Amino acid sequence: MSTRTASMPGIRGAGGRVSTHRESGLMPQAVAASKPIALLSEEKRRLLKIIKQKSLLKGQFKLASGAMSDYYLDMKPTTFDPEGASLISEIVFEMLRDDPDIDSIGGLELGAVPIISNVCQRSWPERPINGFVVRKEKKGHGTDNKIDGNFKPNTTVVLFDDVTTKGGSVMEAVQAVRAQGATVKKIITIVDRLEGAEERFKKEGIDLVAIYRTPDLLDK
Repeated sequence: MSTRTASMPGIRGAGGRVSTHRESGLMPQAVAASKPIALLSEEKRRLLKIIKQKSLLKGQFKLASGAMSDYYLDMKPTTFDPEGASLISEIVFEMLRDDPDIDSIGGLELGAVPIISNVCQRSWPERPINGFVVRKEKKGHGTDNKIDGNFKPNTTVVLFDDVTTKGGSVMEAVQAVRAQGATVKKIITIVDRLEGAEERFKKEGIDLVAIYRTPDLLDK
């Protein structure tokens, strides 16, 4: 299963990238080609080290699926870490940069939220990608939306998951965007625990693309 220049005047922002004023009315243009595979691999090696240090816990844990496990991945210390968040957004952006079909990236609250926001920021101005979040429950006030952010019905989207086990949680997001006419092209996850999610999504016609799999973290 399947798993990118023109210069523009503007303001140099975070990471040294140049941002143009939206008020100018100019459309954003690509300013860089895709990263070399070797450089991306180095980013993945560094991110793996951070995940092992900050997010991999050993012991007895009950998972969201109800199953018991002798290890647990609490990804928030990595996704809220400055370097960890930067590395994840860079890797995910590289996965999406060259796909003209993708309008936006989204996911289920709460684990997907920081990365979705970071990917949106990273994408500007090279290849702007909108972001959205799917609520587990409606707020019951205000707009009372199930989906918040810059989601557009009847578009092609990618969903993000921090850790994927059997896929039940992210399927909530799949169902919510499909109800609005959207097509889910793929699901990107930081870690696939290899407990049936890939097969489940395959039946739905969706590719699961994992940055890492369980053996990468447990050195198996």
